[in-house]
Amino acid sequence: MTAAQFAKEWLAAWNSHDLDAIMHHYAESIIFYSPFIRRVNNDPSGCISDKAVLRAYFERALKGYPDLHFELFQVLEGVGSVVLYYKSVNNNLAAELMVLNEKGKVTEVRAHYFQA
Repeated sequence: MTAAQFAKEWLAAWNSHDLDAIMHHYAESIIFYSPFIRRVNNDPSGCISDKAVLRAYFERALKGYPDLHFELFQVLEGVGSVVLYYKSVNNNLAAELMVLNEKGKVTEVRAHYFQA
């Protein structure tokens, strides 16, 4: 799968608010860093390292942001990774570095945001 295909499917899953489709992109072994984890989960570490906990976090986030709609600006391809640059909730600019395994599943995320 190309980086562009991955981005298209990832974005479609989020914009449809389909939690199963969203989770399909993530490996069983995942580490996920995001400033939103601090807010949504009230967790100062900003880190999740368990897929079941990640699913619960995403579920809370989808409920907390019922109008969530991402707008993709750019896909940057790396070696075993991709960076998606997009407009996130509340018009925040976001860039997510995603490390992918050999099956194209995300094993690590580093999310970054700039409030517009």
